[in-house]
Amino acid sequence: MRIAEIHVYHADIALRGKAYVMSGGTYTSLDSTVVQIVSDTGVSGWGETCPAGPTYQPEHALGARAALAQMAPGLIGAEVTGPLPFQRLMNEQLDGHNYAKAALDIALHDLIGKSYDMRVCDMLGGATSDRVRSYYALSIDEPDEVARAAKERIAEGYQRLQIKVGGRPVDVDIETVRKVWEATHCDRLAVDGNRALTTRDALRIARECADIPFVFEQPCNTMEEIAMIRGQVQHAIYLDENTQDVNSVLRAVSLGICDGFGLKITRLGGLGNMATVRGICESRSMPHTSDDTWGGDINAAACVQMGATVQPRLLEGVWAASTYTDAHYDSKNPVVVEEGYLKVPTGPGLGVTPDDGVFGAAIASFG
Repeated sequence: MRIAEIHVYHADIALRGKAYVMSGGTYTSLDSTVVQIVSDTGVSGWGETCPAGPTYQPEHALGARAALAQMAPGLIGAEVTGPLPFQRLMNEQLDGHNYAKAALDIALHDLIGKSYDMRVCDMLGGATSDRVRSYYALSIDEPDEVARAAKERIAEGYQRLQIKVGGRPVDVDIETVRKVWEATHCDRLAVDGNRALTTRDALRIARECADIPFVFEQPCNTMEEIAMIRGQVQHAIYLDENTQDVNSVLRAVSLGICDGFGLKITRLGGLGNMATVRGICESRSMPHTSDDTWGGDINAAACVQMGATVQPRLLEGVWAASTYTDAHYDSKNPVVVEEGYLKVPTGPGLGVTPDDGVFGAAIASFG
């Protein structure tokens, strides 16, 4: 089996209701890039990458499409023998740009799974359950509004909540954390700074909320800043945005500056690299999520398939953007949260297949 064609599509994902706000920006829609790999047997695999705008991380939608255009011609005709040789072939075409390579990596996993009637989770080691816990990320808002939303999410079945902080007076962040705790008494809270807090403000939140059991997720911008406060904070610290690749995860583990991770599949370069990091985390008993930035059913399915392979005691949850949008690529098998859980798709590959014509015409084709 060889790669015969690669098609690139654009998908505009509109968010429903109020804008989603975090320390680094305000979002009403997301620009997603979808990739289709077609084999010479006629089977297609689908992948996706959806950066959260151009300033959240050093990645953006137009950059993904330029990187795909750079790599795709060199991939046409390649024999499909497995994800690792394919990853190496991509690296021969382009240095870096993990988020663009991830879309192709996910598509290749989907293609292989559909060709051999295997779920991606079984290709990655086997599912530990037929459903995985999700969690809800609470947008930045007035403290009372965030607490109200948190209470509603707990009533819907979510067992873990993420509270966004940063980008405003720290007093308001502290009030928000306290009001969410008082409204829910959820013992699985994550306070996520998305790199926006100074070490001073991170220490203040930790000090004034010392009685609240939460995980501090990426409070400051760099590993060096987090190392500065590590010994002064009683809460567990997780890294998120600093985990740019497998090497950065290894660096964080070796430095001992965190207790777990918020992981993004496309940031790491795809399912293959994510599986490597999953093994590293398991060897050190470090909890982590199986997430992505945004995206539709394709990215969500990839996160669920990977999350299903993580030891349950180490899986913090799987975040799905479908909670914030009504748009779905696969109308028959959409990836949705039900009572705080996501079902592992049962079909081959990712278990989702975009409806015919859902993306319109390809914006680029190769082969």
